[in-house]
Amino acid sequence: MLNDEIRKKREELNKSIEENRDYDYIYKISVELDELIADFYREEEVEGQIAVNR
Repeated sequence: MLNDEIRKKREELNKSIEENRDYDYIYKISVELDELIADFYREEEVEGQIAVNR
């Protein structure tokens, strides 16, 4: 499920930042997280579950 993937990717991003990993690696993980979040919202929109004022 996307929620789990987002949580894992967020943890990976946070860990890489804490460990002062290479900028390019952090950026790559950040972009992957952004894509997962966008997919999540697209899925929610299709299902009609996005509230106007969440």
